[in-house]
Amino acid sequence: MRKLFFFSLFLVFQISFAQQDELSMSYYLPADISYNQSIPTPEESIGFIPGEWHVSHDRLVSYMHTLAAASPRLEIENRGTTYEGRPLILLTVSSEENIANLEDIRTKHIGLVSENSSEDLSNMPVVINQGFSIHGNEASGSNAALLYAYYLAAAEGPEIEETLKNTIILLDPAFNPDGLQRFAYWANANKSKNINPDPQDREYSEIWPGGRTNHYWFDMNRDWLPVQLPESQARIKTFHDWYPNVLTDHHEMGSNSSFFFQPGIPSRTHPLTPQLNQDLTKEIGTYHAQAFDEIGSLYYTEENYDDFYYGKGSTFPDINGSIGILFEQGSSRGHAQETENGILTFPFTIRNQFTAALSTLKAAENMREKLLNYQRNFFKESRNSASSGAYAFGSGHDPIKAYELAKILKSHQIEVHKVDKDFTEAGLKFKKGNSYVVPKNQRQHRLLKAMFERRTEFQDSLFYDISAWTFPLAFNLDFSEDVTMKNAGEKIQELEIPTPEQPERSSYAYLLDWQNYLAPKALNIILEKGLRAKVSMEAFTFEGNEFAAGTIMIPVQNQKLENDELYSFMIEVSEVSHIAIKGIPTGMTGGINLGSNQFRAIEPQQVAILVGGSISSYDAGEIWHLFDQRYDMKITKLDLKDLSGSDLSRYTDIIVPSTWGGGLNDGVATQLKDWTKNGGTIIGFRSAVNWLKNNDFIDFETKKTENTAKDVSFGERGDFRGAQVIGGAIFEADLDRTHPIAFGYNRDKIALFRNTTIFMEADKQSYKNPIRYTEKPLLSGYISKPNLDSLAGTVPFKHDRLGRGEVMLFTDNTNFRAFWYGTNKLLMNAIFFGTEM
Repeated sequence: MRKLFFFSLFLVFQISFAQQDELSMSYYLPADISYNQSIPTPEESIGFIPGEWHVSHDRLVSYMHTLAAASPRLEIENRGTTYEGRPLILLTVSSEENIANLEDIRTKHIGLVSENSSEDLSNMPVVINQGFSIHGNEASGSNAALLYAYYLAAAEGPEIEETLKNTIILLDPAFNPDGLQRFAYWANANKSKNINPDPQDREYSEIWPGGRTNHYWFDMNRDWLPVQLPESQARIKTFHDWYPNVLTDHHEMGSNSSFFFQPGIPSRTHPLTPQLNQDLTKEIGTYHAQAFDEIGSLYYTEENYDDFYYGKGSTFPDINGSIGILFEQGSSRGHAQETENGILTFPFTIRNQFTAALSTLKAAENMREKLLNYQRNFFKESRNSASSGAYAFGSGHDPIKAYELAKILKSHQIEVHKVDKDFTEAGLKFKKGNSYVVPKNQRQHRLLKAMFERRTEFQDSLFYDISAWTFPLAFNLDFSEDVTMKNAGEKIQELEIPTPEQPERSSYAYLLDWQNYLAPKALNIILEKGLRAKVSMEAFTFEGNEFAAGTIMIPVQNQKLENDELYSFMIEVSEVSHIAIKGIPTGMTGGINLGSNQFRAIEPQQVAILVGGSISSYDAGEIWHLFDQRYDMKITKLDLKDLSGSDLSRYTDIIVPSTWGGGLNDGVATQLKDWTKNGGTIIGFRSAVNWLKNNDFIDFETKKTENTAKDVSFGERGDFRGAQVIGGAIFEADLDRTHPIAFGYNRDKIALFRNTTIFMEADKQSYKNPIRYTEKPLLSGYISKPNLDSLAGTVPFKHDRLGRGEVMLFTDNTNFRAFWYGTNKLLMNAIFFGTEM
């Protein structure tokens, strides 16, 4: 029997590899039509048939330009660049006549979302936005885009001509150029002439961080709503320029899976998504099923994934009057791999993705008027369901965070107004220049509600992603859900970053308000210049103005710059960091004076972060991005494999992001512990909290949650376990603003994002609990009752000494997905003020 098994497996290998060796375009392309011989094939342009090798992004772009030059059906544009400088291209494909009248068609199409749309739909093209490989190591999508673009450019006959007449195709061949390039290098560099499908071969196991993410290791399929990354900003602009009727997002999943297309699990659809959206998704699915039946590929639907978090490519369209569709193909992760379904080859995965692209095109054409009508009615109903009044948000001392939220809203075509004069609502003060008003009665009402609502009740307790993302809470802003439009000033056409007044010249000292979001950037510039700076440990007043604890003071005397040079430099710092700096002529202030010992010297910080191995690339990337992009601060990435040979004495702080597995071994623990005892500050996030405790850096007690299954069947066990996960929700904590970890915050409450079940007990000494969850902490999102009971009264932050050094723990992610602006400063306080705690 064993011999028979291996002989059968050998035959499968031989057949599979024979297909790979004999690969031709006919394996992919519909055979019943002809192709224009003047249009270059992928092989003629890039040197191989898709599937023989993984296409690199540069070759992909080159071929798209070749097609655009050869075919009048295609237009190509570059919408910007990635962090690594790669172009973010878009192909617009349609009939020659439509391409010649593209702007007129676009204008008429977006008229469907206007207030008084009366456009005739009988001859209006349907618009589909087809995007590939937002996860760079899910490469079958972008490789299929080569074939799909060729098909659209070269296919001949009445059928394709009619299809192109009735459709506008926005083809994004690589949602994630940097990740795709990284993975193509890996897969190609490890390919053998004799393809080895052994899953343990190096080809199928990328080195850290892998090609899934972009340059800063972000999962870009979570950024459609926050829009913090350049790749996202380009595709969101395309979306709002066109408002496509269908948007498809081509992914890959585990190798032992087949092919998935939406709808997902019905009970996990966001309540703001209309039922008709899901009905249309299901109808489109019948076209996918038919296409896959014809080629004999396995598939499934409605058994996995969901449509809840609106920050994904398959759900963002659903709150914008479009139909978002997720495709998931079982991944070969290289060129061919053994799976439960036999040998899964790369060409096979590409063919499935190409087939799904074609079935989408067919569905959109056949459902054209139905989809156009749905879009028009979506926005009509959105306006009709909107209430009167408006939202207001802002911050008394921090115009930057409010500006950044307004910028996100504007990128989503949400109407935002200035505040012309200060006003108070429900005890909250909204100041001119620091606040904004957003009317509820507008076209994007549903999207606006989805971004601002607090939701704590759910039909289902399982979530594929986070269950809450309330933006005013994420930004830690003053927020009112019910103000009148009489408080609104003019509608903002072009949003401008708030510009502070120029500092007054001083011969005594300059003061920098730490409550501004960009204050750490300003302080770092000052320290890197070699200037002395101090932080106030207590509040003080001058000329009726209160300066909170955490205010930064830069003395004029005994500096490396003369008075005039220092003044010019302060102006430069203010302009670069968009922060107000106040010149003060005397040290005689109310409360503590400027010469008080309650002003403590701040030293320049040299920060490092552990990366590689078992470190979470997501968490590490968010921190790297925060330092590098937001605060212009250098941060050294220390790879775990090189740590033993690294000189740690040059660093003041080392950050340990969340980890998995056993990559942080005893040798790492000993090395970091010795460094900490000698005066270093070690900062651990999420699961690193437990690692630091287990290795005796710090000690604390945790609450254990009792989650015993009662009346739960074997078939329900997965749902029961999943319901105990905190996938991502928002919780309220009390804040002790006299503690350095809370410097820069102007309220006694803070909203924290949490996706762990690490519940640290509060210290018996109350002053050691500067951040403590309230007794009823849930603000928005899902958490099981046992976990909620355990969370109440615990602490998300701990600090203790180890030798001459400091150990700090954060159970929560203060830098989540680059849009949790409201807690970024907690980390910066740990960096700059850690030795004062």
